[in-house]
Amino acid sequence: MKDAHAFRGALFLLATTQLLLILDTAIVNVALPSIGADLGAGSAGLSWVSNAYLIAFGGLLLLGGRAADLLGHRRVFLAGLALLAAASALGGLAPSAGVLVAARAAQGIGAAFAAAAAFALLLVLFPDGPARHKALGAFAAMGGLGGVLGTVLGGILTDLLSWRSTFWLNVLAAALLILWGSAVLRGGGTSSRASGFDVAGALTVTAGLALVAYALVGSAAHGWVSVPTLGAGGAGLVLLAVFAVVETRTARPLVPPAVLARPALRLANLLSALAQMTLFPMFFLVSLYLQSVLGYAPLGGGLGLLPLSLVVVAVAPQTGRLIFRLGLTRTMTLGFVLLCAGTVWLALALRPDGTFFTTVLAPSLLLGAALPLVMVATNVAATADAVPREAGLASGLVNTAQQFGSVLGLAVLVAVAATRDESATAAAQTGGFRAALLVGGAFAAVAAVISLRLRLPTPTPAPPRQGRVAEPR
Repeated sequence: MKDAHAFRGALFLLATTQLLLILDTAIVNVALPSIGADLGAGSAGLSWVSNAYLIAFGGLLLLGGRAADLLGHRRVFLAGLALLAAASALGGLAPSAGVLVAARAAQGIGAAFAAAAAFALLLVLFPDGPARHKALGAFAAMGGLGGVLGTVLGGILTDLLSWRSTFWLNVLAAALLILWGSAVLRGGGTSSRASGFDVAGALTVTAGLALVAYALVGSAAHGWVSVPTLGAGGAGLVLLAVFAVVETRTARPLVPPAVLARPALRLANLLSALAQMTLFPMFFLVSLYLQSVLGYAPLGGGLGLLPLSLVVVAVAPQTGRLIFRLGLTRTMTLGFVLLCAGTVWLALALRPDGTFFTTVLAPSLLLGAALPLVMVATNVAATADAVPREAGLASGLVNTAQQFGSVLGLAVLVAVAATRDESATAAAQTGGFRAALLVGGAFAAVAAVISLRLRLPTPTPAPPRQGRVAEPR
């Protein structure tokens, strides 16, 4: 019983970390207008307050996961949180927009390492099977809650105190997680393979992913066929091609080609990306619709997503049981079908003269049920093959797929909404949101069809867990 309590404590720690990292993405976005007024930053400067975080986070997830395998999951987890806390303090003290952008980039680096290591620790502590399914359900529940809490807390703190308080909240939360993690995650673990670290692979993949992320997040401002977008995207793809070549020629590759050769892993990561291409923009578009068309304040727009999040929290812990009864593939396909249906329903329900209860509430409840089914099932599939020494790599791959799915989906759907939003009328804006959500529904429909092809390898019996929550090496 004592061991069960210890593992539950570790799971709560890791899930709370997930909540903080998702919350951190949303909480600063709410404060952007106040930041611009205080620091004298224009729209271009404010966009980089968000973009710097997204680029650093997306570009370093894979490296963070592999570093956790080589240097120790606990060590990288705590170091990532420490960097996140220090960068948040810098953001809270930032005297100018330039310093704030640098702080946000550093926050993204710390978040990437903490997120990848936290997910790897979960994979190590909970072997593939019902225990892992429950743990991933807790992750999904806390992630769904984090998005709404970030919007709500961002509005409250900015209104009552100032935008700087959103950064100091991060400092306090990260510091508490460091103390908590130091007590719960015992054992250190030093790497015997650090000397074989793939430096060339790390540099090329990190730079390549960062440039692709830069191209995607900047496409809304520069345009899809602009020189900055095409130049950065093309350079990023070239570096990723160089990375692929490097990995076939180095003795200790950052991402062993044999791992990427697993069909189930490739398909599961593709499905993870497709899920986020629908889900992440949906949150953004719903909040924007509530504010720009229905006239809600930012806090009201965030609260409008609260029913969806409550359904996520209720359904996510039950997803493991559903996987046991229906099987992983059927559960995943069901999740994507519900995601497609909910997104299309939401798109068709939007009205320029509607209300939250007549347009958003009912389809958002269906989406709340779909989200944990899709996220838990794709995460299970993407990590089913991972042995403990590959936990960080598996974490980095699936997190990278999800992050780039989020960024790509947001860039595409916002561009679709903008093409239908040529005037300031509520009808034109609603038409743009409807068209974008229908495209998101199409992504979910494609994923539902592809998910039918998923075939996982026969699982090998997992070794029994150790009697304490410790680093695996």
